[in-house]
Amino acid sequence: MVDDEQPPRDPLVLIQQEQAAMVRRIVPDPRLLLWPWGIAWLLGFTVFFLRYGPDDRVLVAMPPWLPLVFLLALIATAGTITGIVGARAARQVTGPSSRQGGMYGLTWALAFAGMISVLNRIGDQLPTGLANLVYAGTMTALTGALHMAGGALWDDRTLFRLGAFISVINVVGVILGAGWHALVVGLVSWLRMPR
Repeated sequence: MVDDEQPPRDPLVLIQQEQAAMVRRIVPDPRLLLWPWGIAWLLGFTVFFLRYGPDDRVLVAMPPWLPLVFLLALIATAGTITGIVGARAARQVTGPSSRQGGMYGLTWALAFAGMISVLNRIGDQLPTGLANLVYAGTMTALTGALHMAGGALWDDRTLFRLGAFISVINVVGVILGAGWHALVVGLVSWLRMPR
């Protein structure tokens, strides 16, 4: 007679397997959250560098409006992708964690809306190269700070380190000046993306 029954499994192993499966369902692959932004920053800031290079040199002739429109389109695409990925994961979470995530997302939206409104009030009063540096440097600083805040909120060292890294390369880029900032932020940010 053949025994078709499986031997009983260790309950602790079953619990660990179920916990791992749940984490896979509710925690999105970080590459799906970070690669769209890395690609957007790499391509968008590189186009800025090519049009508004150091000392206001135009390295590749293109309409002056194109780099900003291109970068904003890439940012909108990255935001859409990460919004969909995040929303799918968030559907499985309720309670305080869900509220924290919603408030954190709203913080990003309102912080950027506020910063853009301030920068739009002063941007026209600056030379083009300096205006680009002020916009990009300020937005990158805000991105780094919000990542660090998120890392602190959720005790996520990886997110905190990413924010600190973005903040450091932003400072380096701002010190190097208009034109160079775009190249530094675009290329170095891409190199920091998880593989």
